[in-house]
Amino acid sequence: MSGPVRLCYYRKVILTRSRGIPVWSSDSLDYEGAIFRPPSEARSIILQATVGCSHGRCTFCPSYKEKRFRIKDRAVVEADLNKAARLYPDAHRLFVADGDALILPMDRWRWLLPAIRENLPAINRVGAYATGRSVRKKTDEELTWLRDNGLAIAYLGVESGDDETLRFVRKDSTAEQLVEAGRRLRAAGIKVSVTVLLGIAPPGRSREHARETGRVLTAMDPNYVGALSVILCEGTELADRVARGEHRIPSPEEYLGELREMLAATELTRGLFMANHASNYLPLKLRMPAEKAAGLALLDAALEGRVALRPEWARAL
Repeated sequence: MSGPVRLCYYRKVILTRSRGIPVWSSDSLDYEGAIFRPPSEARSIILQATVGCSHGRCTFCPSYKEKRFRIKDRAVVEADLNKAARLYPDAHRLFVADGDALILPMDRWRWLLPAIRENLPAINRVGAYATGRSVRKKTDEELTWLRDNGLAIAYLGVESGDDETLRFVRKDSTAEQLVEAGRRLRAAGIKVSVTVLLGIAPPGRSREHARETGRVLTAMDPNYVGALSVILCEGTELADRVARGEHRIPSPEEYLGELREMLAATELTRGLFMANHASNYLPLKLRMPAEKAAGLALLDAALEGRVALRPEWARAL
């Protein structure tokens, strides 16, 4: 099964006004290209401090393809902070975009986080995307400084715990490097939200991808896990591989089997294991470890046809 190839797109970002009224905004702050943010940052101020992704070579990802990575001029970011202070003075959360904003050098972070605090004193959580490479470029002392100055959560794109799968999708880190990155963030006091991706394993390696991802999640012990299902998007290398017969997108049942294998292999001391993203066929939100058994039972029921799945047309990025 190859699945439909889609021209994938995203809606504009939601910002937060003073009374918690969300507004669609394309011109309030300085945004270049489409802006992406985690679902949990839906009511955050989105401050674009970098443009694009510093890696930008993952085979499955349609994001940032029209952008060449660069750090935005400080004067532009400073003007956005001043504007945000006028527009959203009561906002409590701010997300630093674009992809992998943690890659910002420390001299820029040492200016940016105090500037956020000065302009927006109500902000109590700053978040950013991270990669294994961007964490490796920071010392433990620098990560601790980031936490002490407001960076409270990092969204780490792990995708897989299987080295062969990581090479197949052109990630920038090995499984053990990703474990180290997650542990170092946690040790610094930064919450870690990990994204893993179903359906990206090389042909015949789905089980290893699922089991090894569970192993990495167990070793990392993040605060949050978000399991997404790959959607084939036009213009990505993954779509080209499918067209050439080098890869096959799983069926809904195969996705569920991979998710079950991954969940069974995952042991978290606490936190949330979520597969409730719009890309998934069966929404799951489990508080670990207490609800793990119930999640496995629900997946078993779905695999046996006793639970309805989200239809293909309703899946989205």
